[in-house]
Amino acid sequence: MNRLLIADLKRLWRQGLAISLLLGCGISLFVMSNSSMLSLERSRQQYYRDYRFGEVFTALVRAPESLADKIADVPGVQEVQTRIVRDVLLDIPDMVEPASCRLVSIDTADDPMNGIHLLRGRFPVDDDRLEVIVSEMFANSHDFLPGDSLVCIMGGRKQTLRIVGIGMSPEYVYVVQPGMMITDDRRFGIVWMPRRQMAAAFNMEGAFNNLSIDLRPRASTDEVIARVDRITKPFGGTGAHDRDDQVSHRRVADEMSQMKTMAFVTPAIFLAVSAFLFNIVFTRLVNQQTEQIATLRAFGYRPREIGWHYIKMVMLLVFIATVMGWTVGLRLSWWMTSEYVKFFRFPEIDYQFASKHAIAAVGVGASAALIGTFAAIRKAIRLQPAEAMRPAAPKDYRGLIAERTGLSKILSPVGRMVVRRLETNRMATTLSVLGMGLAVAVLVLGSYMQNTIDFLIEFQFEKSQRQDVMLTFVDTLSASSIHDAAHLPGVSDVEPFRSAPVRLRNGTRTRRVGLMGLNAKPNLYRILDDQQQSVSFPVRGGLTVSQKMAELLDVQTGDEVWVDILDRRQPSYRVPIAEVFANFTDPSAYLNRHQLHDLLGEGEQFSGAFLSVDTNRVADLYAEVKQMPTVAGVVDKNAAEASFRDTVSSSSSLMRIVNAVFSGLIALGVIYNCAIIILAERARDLATLRVMGFRRGEVQMVLLGELAVITLLSIPVGLPIGYGLSYVTTLALDTETHRFPLIIERSTYSYAAIVIIAAASLSAIYVRRMLNSLDLVAVLKVKE
Repeated sequence: MNRLLIADLKRLWRQGLAISLLLGCGISLFVMSNSSMLSLERSRQQYYRDYRFGEVFTALVRAPESLADKIADVPGVQEVQTRIVRDVLLDIPDMVEPASCRLVSIDTADDPMNGIHLLRGRFPVDDDRLEVIVSEMFANSHDFLPGDSLVCIMGGRKQTLRIVGIGMSPEYVYVVQPGMMITDDRRFGIVWMPRRQMAAAFNMEGAFNNLSIDLRPRASTDEVIARVDRITKPFGGTGAHDRDDQVSHRRVADEMSQMKTMAFVTPAIFLAVSAFLFNIVFTRLVNQQTEQIATLRAFGYRPREIGWHYIKMVMLLVFIATVMGWTVGLRLSWWMTSEYVKFFRFPEIDYQFASKHAIAAVGVGASAALIGTFAAIRKAIRLQPAEAMRPAAPKDYRGLIAERTGLSKILSPVGRMVVRRLETNRMATTLSVLGMGLAVAVLVLGSYMQNTIDFLIEFQFEKSQRQDVMLTFVDTLSASSIHDAAHLPGVSDVEPFRSAPVRLRNGTRTRRVGLMGLNAKPNLYRILDDQQQSVSFPVRGGLTVSQKMAELLDVQTGDEVWVDILDRRQPSYRVPIAEVFANFTDPSAYLNRHQLHDLLGEGEQFSGAFLSVDTNRVADLYAEVKQMPTVAGVVDKNAAEASFRDTVSSSSSLMRIVNAVFSGLIALGVIYNCAIIILAERARDLATLRVMGFRRGEVQMVLLGELAVITLLSIPVGLPIGYGLSYVTTLALDTETHRFPLIIERSTYSYAAIVIIAAASLSAIYVRRMLNSLDLVAVLKVKE
């Protein structure tokens, strides 16, 4: 039996290799994705631990340094770090538009919280000069090196900062400019400056406006936050929050959560499809050898010996698939991790092999193969040897659909052979069509995400955001600031907005958010629902919240929620939910601007403005904005869109390329296996046709015609399956902070169909060569 196993493997090595390749693709994709995510997660945890990333944060207007001692006495607090944090404009020579940065004060402690990992240069030591450390990604985008200079507006005056170091911090792994959806390292960065120099520039001697807290083990985070809020409220505290609401950590956690989902869902689908196809191919292979099984039974071999023979064959092929999958998956995981760290910067990468996921992948594949093989073997060994070795009875073609409908009368002899073969072997035909259909489905699944990304870019930057520039102010300004903005060079329209930090509460459910106050019917900055309809904000209409926010707070239209204003007086109000709309961005809340002014107890005060600008006057506009100390940040919509395209395209292209390659390999493997099996099943019939006088081309058309019909039938079967798999993936990506639409363009379906047809054509060429080399005498010999 062992010699028979070796002989079978030698004879079927092409099919065996193709079968192993199918399963190996699923295993390698599973190993690659989960190993990459495990490596990134371990690296992030190590980074947070080594550089003492804070656990509770809060911002204030201005508080005396003595307040830190009161907070340090709060039960559960281990350490308190006070800082000065300000957003300022930068004037960079190689940019027309102004860049922005966040200035963060640093102390000289040996082991500070939110420590800086220095990559180049040194820490500031000269107290007489404005020496700073610049974040790595911002420095790289401008080719800054230690010794270069930056010009910024600090306290209403231009100051020249000397760069002495390039660094990174766990507090700013993912840097996002306020008002932006995604990081833009060219236009926004982090700059660390000695505390004494920042205090002098912003008149903050003996004071601070930002606080980080490290907690003791097993401390109650909620209790600490409540006590800190009570202490900081008189000093303009905007509400303490834990690490989960810290901007950088939340963005990184959300991105990793989605990548973990993609690392599990898509590879799991690929693995399941691969295992199922392995099952189909091996089942047909065993059914093809029914006569040999019966011969072995006639010679006295017991059923369990025959079953063990096939089990060994399956396990050997699974072993080959495992070696290929683990080797390729591990190697690709190193590459993918190195690509991901371009977006998530960590000092060191702790490469990990997802052994549990790898073993689970092998177990799924082996189980599917064994289950399918067991069913086929059980059917074969239950046959009586004499019955199994008896030649099949001639087919009765009178009851076939092609015969009843008269289709066979208009077909050529070769066409009738193809149609009759497909109809009389309905199970084999169905399995072949389903197998190729799954190959079509994985091609759709591997490519549809690009359609979704293109839709979101158009939705956000062309239909929702109609402004050209967004200005954010250092502090809230009066209505005269909007008059000044309207008279900036090239400005044709101005739309002010007011934003305020709030906490929305419904029972025990809470959510911190920036409440945006807009005009009743915004024109430049429109809020659209998922049907691309504009949302309005009538006066006294109440809160308008996104569907994600409504789910987080467990509210619906008509319910009331508590709105805790985390700005200045910090009052609380009960406000009704006027409308809930579905969208594709972060959980958000909006209010009519005038109603927000009333809640804040103020007149017309603005946090910023959206501007429509003549494209020919943009440079003049930016030149004047750079001279305005009241402006804290500038967002150019066109630049933001370009940055979004570059960043999203780079980050998502990795999985798209990998998915496309693996789905293409699976498609080619399925079709090749199908073609080889059809040739093996029909070799005797085709050789008989040659002996009877059919020309070589006619015999080839019998085989290739069958393959062509199966391929064409698989496309309408596979496309809806691909849509269903994409829908499942979209649901899996639906997290607390993101929701993706399911968008599949016709081009994606066309791509899947073209790839399948191309793979079938390549397989047909190869099988045609094998058919031409058949030994007619050997094929026609009676098998012993």
